[in-house]
Parts: sequence; structure tokens; C-alpha cells
Amino acid sequence: MPTYRDDAGVIRTPDLGEKDRIVTMLSRRHGRIRAVAKGVRRPGSRLGARLEPFMLVDVQCYIGRTLDTVQQVELLEPFGTDISADYARFTAAAAIAEVADRHADGDTSLQQFLLLIGALRSLARGEHEAGLTLDSYLLRSLSIAGWAPTFGDCAITGAPGPHSAFVIPSGGVVADEVAPPGVPRLDPRTLELLAALLEGQWSVADASDQRSRARASGIVSAYTQFHLERGLRALQHVDRGESPKRFHLQRPITDAIA
Repeated sequence: MPTYRDDAGVIRTPDLGEKDRIVTMLSRRHGRIRAVAKGVRRPGSRLGARLEPFMLVDVQCYIGRTLDTVQQVELLEPFGTDISADYARFTAAAAIAEVADRHADGDTSLQQFLLLIGALRSLARGEHEAGLTLDSYLLRSLSIAGWAPTFGDCAITGAPGPHSAFVIPSGGVVADEVAPPGVPRLDPRTLELLAALLEGQWSVADASDQRSRARASGIVSAYTQFHLERGLRALQHVDRGESPKRFHLQRPITDAIA
């Protein structure tokens, strides 16, 4: 029976029957992997401890017709241990994993894998506030998928910024002459933070104020769910310390499904 081996980040582990689990992973070379991990729910299972959400593993699988089968697992980085000990980190990681599962296929899967592992490593180490890590991941994941927002020049006309009107379907800020009525207007600090999160300028992001973070997270959440065309269940549980502002999406979002 043919097998393969790859590095992978564990993103979902729903139960299967009484003893098994279906493990969904985003891998370095094989994109999304869905494999049955047999017996991992038994007490004392060595595989079960390694195949927890947010772990980085070296996994070997048998190739199956619909689902592969996990044969061997080596733990490379136990990100999940530190992430699970903190509610803010855990909820941010859950949202990251949900988006990673959506972007796991296609030619950009390697970039998505590297971005996922970088975000989980940052959360586990507590390098930045968890909400900032999440928002940066969301913006950069969307950028890799081809939906990079613009926070400087006009997304419609290309007119040089700064501009304050943010139009989600247009892909970012737009000039006043093409801005629809009633769209959100963003202050310079919020726009600076959003650009920093997209570009990975952490000195700027870490120095931002709470009000700018709240407004930025509202924009990032709305922009992400608009392009995914469905809600993200994990976002409603994210602990940001302050409720983010909500923005009108200009088209309905369908409810998230498992």
C-alpha cells in the first residue's frame, strides 16, 4: 500500500466512532491531508497526544480511497500545549485553523502552510497580542489567496492616498469621488495599523492603541468573511479584550458550517 511522509500542522480533529479521529492537517508538500487516526481516543494512546490541534508533526500516512490512514507520527513542535493554556491564544488559533482549512488547496498551499506555522509559533511564544497575530494572519492569508487589500492608493482608480473610505467589495480604501455613501471611514492610525499587520511591521502594530486595534479587527473580520463568502464560527469566540466595531458588509454572509 503506497505511503507518503510530510510535515504538517494539525488543524481539526473530529471524533470518528468510539476510538478513532479524522485528522485534518495542512502539510508542506501535500496540501490538505484528511486521515483516520485509529485508536487515538484510547487512554494512553501515544498518537493521540501528538495529533492534537495546533501541533506541528512529521506524519506518515497510507493512501486511501477517500481518507488516508495515519501510520506514524513524530512531534516536531508542541505549539498546542502553550496555546491551549491561554484562552486568548486558543481562540485566535481556532480562527486561524478554520481559515487555514479553507485555503489548504491549490498552488499556494506551501505559502499557506508556512504562514500557518509562523502564526502558531508566534501565538505559542506570546510574541504579540493574540488578536494582532490573528488579524495579521487573516490579511496575509487572504493576500496569498489573491485578495490583498489596499490601505494606501485607491483600490478603484489607483489615485495616490491617503484615503479614508474603506469599501470591502472594492478591495480596500477608495477616493472620495468614487466612495459609495455610508461606507466606513477609517482614521490614519487605524489605516497605519492595518498596513503594518499586512506587511508584518510588528514595531508599529505592537505600539498601536486599543481603539485602533478594535476598529482594525472589525475591518479584518468583515473583509475576511466577505471573501470567504461565509461566516467564521471561531471569530465569535475570539478574546480581544474589547469588542471590535462591526461594519456593514454590503452583502449577506451565509452561516458557517462544519
